[in-house]
Amino acid sequence: MSASGVAVLLSWLSCCGSALWRYSSNSPNYHIFSTRSTIKLEYEGTLFSEWSVPGTCSIKNKRSPKTELRCSSPGIQIIKPIVTGPDLEEERYLSVDSSHTCFLWYYKVINFTNNLTQVIIIWIYDPENADPSELLRNANEPSLNSIILSKQLATLGQKPAIYTVLRRKVYFPHRKMKNGTWHISIPMTEDDVLKEIRGNQVAFQDCFIADIFFLLTFSFLTIPEIPEFLPISSPQGSQLMADWAACVPSFVVVVADMETFQTNDSFRTWTRIRVPPNILTDDERHSVSDVTLSQDGIFFLINGILYLKNYNAFRGLGSNVNLPDGGIIGITSRKWCWINYLLKNKGRRSSMAIWTENEVYLGYALLKFVKIITTEELKELLNMSSAATLTIHNVEYTGHPLELALLLNYCITCSIIKTIYLVIYNEDTKQWVFQDFALDVTTDTFLIPNFIYSALPELILWDKHRIYYYYHNFTDTGVLQTPTEFGNLSRLSHNSTIHDVFMDYYGNIVVKMENNVMFYFKINIKDAVKLHLWTNSTIKSLISLNTSGKMYLIHVFENGTIHPQEYPLKLEAQSIAFKTKEKCPYMAFHNDIFRVFYLLDKGQNLSVWAQIVYPENIGLYIIVESYGPKILEEKNQVQYEIASGYCTKTMTVTFSQNINYEAVDDYFKLQYQNTGLLLVHVRPSEHAKTCPVSQKVFQISVGCDANKFIAVKGFDKKECLQHDFFYIIEKSYLRDRPPKHLRVKYNWEKYGCPLRVDFREKFHPVVQLYNDSGYVEDVEVNFIVWEIHGRDDYSFNNTMKKSGCLHEAQTWKSMTELNKRLPLEEAWGPEFL
Repeated sequence: MSASGVAVLLSWLSCCGSALWRYSSNSPNYHIFSTRSTIKLEYEGTLFSEWSVPGTCSIKNKRSPKTELRCSSPGIQIIKPIVTGPDLEEERYLSVDSSHTCFLWYYKVINFTNNLTQVIIIWIYDPENADPSELLRNANEPSLNSIILSKQLATLGQKPAIYTVLRRKVYFPHRKMKNGTWHISIPMTEDDVLKEIRGNQVAFQDCFIADIFFLLTFSFLTIPEIPEFLPISSPQGSQLMADWAACVPSFVVVVADMETFQTNDSFRTWTRIRVPPNILTDDERHSVSDVTLSQDGIFFLINGILYLKNYNAFRGLGSNVNLPDGGIIGITSRKWCWINYLLKNKGRRSSMAIWTENEVYLGYALLKFVKIITTEELKELLNMSSAATLTIHNVEYTGHPLELALLLNYCITCSIIKTIYLVIYNEDTKQWVFQDFALDVTTDTFLIPNFIYSALPELILWDKHRIYYYYHNFTDTGVLQTPTEFGNLSRLSHNSTIHDVFMDYYGNIVVKMENNVMFYFKINIKDAVKLHLWTNSTIKSLISLNTSGKMYLIHVFENGTIHPQEYPLKLEAQSIAFKTKEKCPYMAFHNDIFRVFYLLDKGQNLSVWAQIVYPENIGLYIIVESYGPKILEEKNQVQYEIASGYCTKTMTVTFSQNINYEAVDDYFKLQYQNTGLLLVHVRPSEHAKTCPVSQKVFQISVGCDANKFIAVKGFDKKECLQHDFFYIIEKSYLRDRPPKHLRVKYNWEKYGCPLRVDFREKFHPVVQLYNDSGYVEDVEVNFIVWEIHGRDDYSFNNTMKKSGCLHEAQTWKSMTELNKRLPLEEAWGPEFL
């Protein structure tokens, strides 16, 4: 954000409404909040007198509503504004660290679409001595201070590298430091988006550099603004609605009641989405009721009709793409990012769902839409009375990469009470599973579901006033409680209603009311606390996820502008926890689960460990839960230690499969039955809102890795000059004895350089296994080699008897005779053993 943008944001935030105060730091996402940090204080309101701060903190001007603070001692610092009048402002308990982490990595991305690469320009900066452009994340080159700092640390041995989390690849600078920067070239990817910049353990003046995580994928372009086009928006007075790409959360669309906005960098820059005139009436242009993002563009729901806006056009969708021409009541997209997953049936995975009261459609790339169910069909599947009324209440994707949940309205008389049921659909197996879920509500109640990032189906629901939780596969249910008012959040927020619920991958859940009051809890927690007021009640805002996986706020103002603002969720939650005296029941929870996707092939197993440290006499333990087909054996081993009043439990879990594929009647059927996808999570037995991470979730896909391939050792595609090369196979050497010799063109692209072999020596090919990361291992099992052009003049070195066979084994001749109807490459395989 520019300096003028910051000024506009502050003026709007402080223009009106109730008094409040907030703080900020120079470190992005409050990554460094220590005794070295400058803490900026800001008060909104007219009754300010002065700041009350501890004696260990020095304040620049205690009588200024906007000032700076430094605390020389670590620990909890009690800070609050003193105001005139009878009311008191709330105090915050800020946790100030004593950290040796002082510096940060700054990175700038340059995209090269011609060769699908990205060059990451990296340097080191000190947030307390940085240029404004570096603090605002729009610097094109390092400041003088950053150049000096980067060069100084480089002379001490510092050098950054980029590590990818999903594929475990490492990229290093491809040349020496230039002008205080390092340059690292990486390929554009869509399946390895989570990256980390790490450096060496080098200190300068007792200060280290913090490693940083960030998301980086293909460069997504925003739709350009066209001057003569018109605004598209929600009805006047509506709350903000938004959607973002699950695996690229910086790519966001926000619909307000005056404009629609789009960004590809978490609103550091943005454009307005507008539509051509004469397609919609003025009323229709201001009647957006839902929005979702897809690779095909932005979908708007307007008066029951779905519209698509992309780079080329804005048009309505209906029967021309197998969708209803009206009556659509909802659209949704995936909330959790699963880049890798296993589809047993070689189908497709949808990117969005569309529904009417009686039908559900799934949307795929290139505007392909398929109706998957109707309420009449659901009645038959669920054995419901034909006299009952069954309609679709809401639809949402679950935490599973291939599943979708339907909330159903069920009633007989439908005058006062209806029952909400839930069914889950698996896109791979095409199966519908009725869940142990039933909730009686009044007929005018509308519930919104959000599934938790978890292995088991777990969700929270909300109406206007309350949150309902369904944990542990619907076995632990209830209404989220509060210290007063029995969980009615409206009564604790000046009768406001719930606007949205935000969840992240760390288990944090924030409930935002329409007046910007926020409540906080974590997954598997049954009560919420009210957070300190941060945003004025007159500002329209919502919560989103930035490229670092952290929560931030989006503010939309009446002048048609939009601004992001970082939010220190961890610090705010710690402040409330200090007041409530809540503590995490364990001291540490560690594990070696560094991936979210593991693939097990035949004969492989997976071992992971988790460790929990807690005060003795509490009795905590580690829970491992899985969801999916029962195709893996699980063995647990627990080690227990106690020392100095603390207990340490370490659990090692091994997943394996022990299937004998020899001499079975149907090899492929058995293989199909024992492949599939499991979700697993590992968690402590007890939780609290003060615990850093609630659980570790990962996926195990059992089956063949589509990225694996075999190659014969010695063949290379680069070490020879490729040219048109033909060779002749004499007709007498061919199996079918044709009348002419066979002229064959050598396929350089497929086979690589020919392998030189002395014809007087025995040739035994060594088959090697590769994946997209390179060489894996030599293939030790038996394999079949055949000549693809049909020659039969080769011979063998051993007979079956010499090889130790007791009975005649299968041979190439016998199998090709037996399977004449099949191509050569299918005549002999594991299914015939």
